[in-house]
Amino acid sequence: MIAIHHIAIIGSDYRRSRAFYHETLGLPIIREVYREERCSWKCDLDAGNAQIELFSFPSPPPRPSRPEACGLRHLSFAVVDLDAEVARLAVAGTPCEAIRVDPYTDRRFTFFSDPDGLPLELYEVPAEG
Repeated sequence: MIAIHHIAIIGSDYRRSRAFYHETLGLPIIREVYREERCSWKCDLDAGNAQIELFSFPSPPPRPSRPEACGLRHLSFAVVDLDAEVARLAVAGTPCEAIRVDPYTDRRFTFFSDPDGLPLELYEVPAEG
């Protein structure tokens, strides 16, 4: 079996990115370490069925996002109540695009960006139970 263990993200401003993923999105911190030999922070965040590794590095180059480039397109987070999450993000100063409906699954979704412009998606899934 193959499953996603983690997704690595490099932020241009570690404290800003850490606050966004931990406080704004609400991902719990598993561990956080400073790697002196690399002048780099590494923060492991619990994203439910996978982890996000948040890194800092001195002067990382910007990520080309638009127009869409070959490679990873975006990260998607499963949510049970899309409207509530969109409202919560708006209060935190993170606007989302208009909610759309996936024509193949009939599920609702929206996009927003992290502090460095990385495209992120909220995808509504049914509640378990």
